[in-house]
Parts: sequence; structure tokens; C-alpha cells
Amino acid sequence: MSGRDSLGDFEQMALLAVLRLGESAYGVTILQELQDRAGRHVARGALYVTLERLESKRLLQSQFADPTPERGGRAKRYFAVTEAGLEALRASREALMRMWAGLEPVLEKP
Repeated sequence: MSGRDSLGDFEQMALLAVLRLGESAYGVTILQELQDRAGRHVARGALYVTLERLESKRLLQSQFADPTPERGGRAKRYFAVTEAGLEALRASREALMRMWAGLEPVLEKP
């Protein structure tokens, strides 16, 4: 993965949230996962911009479920991490691990 193709912090978290949620990954559950696990409040619009960008990079794919009466006839859009998305996450993790290597003593609490 080249520098211009590398994942940003929020992109990584969004991909990880989708991966963790599996088949139940759609906007509301992804927002909740980010809030619960990362302690981040994210605006819905910011999340959808990021999900669309990840999909345009082919790191995510989405599909619409059947519309439901509970949602006023609207369909949920479910997201899934692609193989390219998994590879991007692996590459990002490896790069971060190399950067963290040897810094543990410096960062430990006294």
C-alpha cells in the first residue's frame, strides 16, 4: 500500500467496526460500535462520507436489504469489508507495529 493509499485513523476504525459487526454492519450499528469501542462521537454524515470513500477505494462493499415498514419503507444499507480492505488493514497494522517496536518502555506509565 503506497503512502497516498494508506488508511487514515478514522478509516481504519470504520473498517474495523464493519469487520467486527459482520452481517449486522449498517450505519447505526457502525456509529454505535465506534462510540462504544473507540469512545468517539461521530456525526452520521461524516461516517457516511467515509464509508462511501472506502467503497470507492474498493475496501468496502455495500448492499441494500429489503425495505421494511418500520423504516417507513426505506431499506438498510449493509457494509462488508472486501479482501482488499482486509489487506489494507493488515498492511496498516504491520506499519504501526513497526513504528511501535521498541517504544514500549518510553510510553509506560511510571
